[in-house]
Amino acid sequence: MELEMEFIRKLPSPQELKEDYPVEPAIYETKRRRDKEIKDILTGKDPRFLLIIGPCSADNEEAVVDYAHRLARVQEQVKDTIYIIPRVYTNKPRTIGVGYKGMLHQPDPEGKEDMLAGIIAIRDMHMRVIRETGFTCAEEILYPENHRYLSDLLSYAAIGARSVEDQLHRMIASGVGIPVGMKNPTSGDISVMLNSIAAAQHEQQFLFRGWEVKTMGNPLTHAILRGYVDKFGKSLPNYHYEDLQRLFEEYGKRELENPAVIIDVNHANSGKKYLEQIRISNDVLYSRHMNKDIKKMVKGLMIESYIEDGNQKISDGVYGKSITDPCLGWEKTEALILELADRVDY
Repeated sequence: MELEMEFIRKLPSPQELKEDYPVEPAIYETKRRRDKEIKDILTGKDPRFLLIIGPCSADNEEAVVDYAHRLARVQEQVKDTIYIIPRVYTNKPRTIGVGYKGMLHQPDPEGKEDMLAGIIAIRDMHMRVIRETGFTCAEEILYPENHRYLSDLLSYAAIGARSVEDQLHRMIASGVGIPVGMKNPTSGDISVMLNSIAAAQHEQQFLFRGWEVKTMGNPLTHAILRGYVDKFGKSLPNYHYEDLQRLFEEYGKRELENPAVIIDVNHANSGKKYLEQIRISNDVLYSRHMNKDIKKMVKGLMIESYIEDGNQKISDGVYGKSITDPCLGWEKTEALILELADRVDY
């Protein structure tokens, strides 16, 4: 029986696209340096605290680059205690499969889907951020086969709550060569997340883009706690002291390398009440302060932030305001980063 899908066009392979849009030596060197610095933080050699921060979706190149410039100025002020990785998420999961799916699909949020133009657009945007600000960024691995289009530019990747149980995502994470944060599933079952981390830390052999491939395993795969949803659809948090203590104990039962966690302070942890991110961030720091094991395990925070507070409809056209989940605006973001830098103790 024939597949009931239309084959629109064959896209260039990641290798072909990288040859057409190559990185210059300075970008390569920036990535090499930052990859090592982030590895040292996750393995405990560097005591600085990670902030993976930026818009819910990177929907507009000019606004995203503007935001990254603002982050770069603050990074200089807090460089002794905080290490910033901008979120530049260009493909977005949609719970029911409809709506804006990110710049990868739609370089123009009001235009039609065009994935060839999208791949080129997201590669160009990531290169601009590195070139202009010195930041290498974080992305979500939503589509495993697309990661290689950006693999020479990224320094951090996350696997979302709906993908963390998928075998291919786990296997891809085992071979990407950068830290990968595994989110707890929407059910909140942390054993699923820990199984995913274990799978990604092991060698894997599988089918990928028409090849039989083998990975070496990724010792920098770690947990992201993002809250969960109960059977009635109600958002519940898992960032509290007791949750962190329980995760530490579960890590201790397994032979996993570099036990670490990033706390996502939005999503179900905040019930998508974006202003709660400020309180939750400080709550996590207090938990670290109260327990040396938690302090060692909690390596950073993931925060949704943009230029303007809240979110909007695509048609509203407000510069630097999220068209997906609501985000902290710049003034509150800057104040929060400076506050966290004062409170993060070694």
